[in-house]
Amino acid sequence: MALLIALLTFALVGIVFAVIWLLFGTATNQQVVRDRMEAVQKGERAAGVSPDRQLIRDENLSSVPLLNRLMMRLSWSHRLQDLITQAGIQTKPGKILLFSGVAGLGAYILTGYAYHHLALAILTALVGAAIPIVVVSVLRHRRMDQFEQRFPEALDLLGRAVRAGHAFTTGVEMVSKECAEPVAGEFRITFDEQNLGLPLRDALLHMTERVPSVDVRFFVTALLIQKDTGGNLAELLDELARVIRERFRIHRDVKVKTAQGRLTAMILIALPIGMLILLRIVNPRYVGVLFNDPMGPEILGIAALLQIIGAAIMLKIVHIDV
Repeated sequence: MALLIALLTFALVGIVFAVIWLLFGTATNQQVVRDRMEAVQKGERAAGVSPDRQLIRDENLSSVPLLNRLMMRLSWSHRLQDLITQAGIQTKPGKILLFSGVAGLGAYILTGYAYHHLALAILTALVGAAIPIVVVSVLRHRRMDQFEQRFPEALDLLGRAVRAGHAFTTGVEMVSKECAEPVAGEFRITFDEQNLGLPLRDALLHMTERVPSVDVRFFVTALLIQKDTGGNLAELLDELARVIRERFRIHRDVKVKTAQGRLTAMILIALPIGMLILLRIVNPRYVGVLFNDPMGPEILGIAALLQIIGAAIMLKIVHIDV
């Protein structure tokens, strides 16, 4: 009976997900335009432009009016919007929060019916609610890695365009058309901003906000210094691309030298979970007390929490920034 209820609950959660997706759908053309103009709106907020002179008067964080009004009052909503933008996802923060709520509620109901333990149900609900945020963070990390790997190619193309006699803004437009994503998209936004009247300095600074990368900050800082002091812009871009490639080479060497530590960390993280599954299959009675005894779920919850803390510490040790 409990299994049947759990299956029905799982189906209900799936239906709720489908209904939410059908109701709110994907980003419309108007939303895409607002995303392209997001940096302009940030510049207006930073400069203290009065509301009656803003180019973009409203930026909805959710399609649900009540949720949108609530999120507009919270400071972390804009940080979540920046996270989603950096991940390259065409959606709103409100939709991510709704997914988190549904996932947390589904995990709570399933765990409550299966184990009838409040503390474990709350813990799984928190884990389920964090899954959409974790997915967005993973997509953001992957997109930022792709940007950093392809950024030197964009600098080479920009340097060749400047050396051929084109203006810097024309070179930015060429990068937005010729390079691969996500580099092309970020340069396209920068070109559109300055093309719509935003000063080039502000458009470049907005790029550093959209792409929180050390390489991009070096690029923008070097351009702003060169604009004030003069110099060979093509040679500057070529040297910057060489430095970035050299940093990637050092980063790969560090990954090779820390491979043993990362492998050890992965084994230590997977060992308790693997042993629990193996003993559950080979000798169910031996570990059955963890699932049948009233104290079992609490012990499993504490063990899972300690496992997460230990995994975070080990991954922090083997991760070295270059």
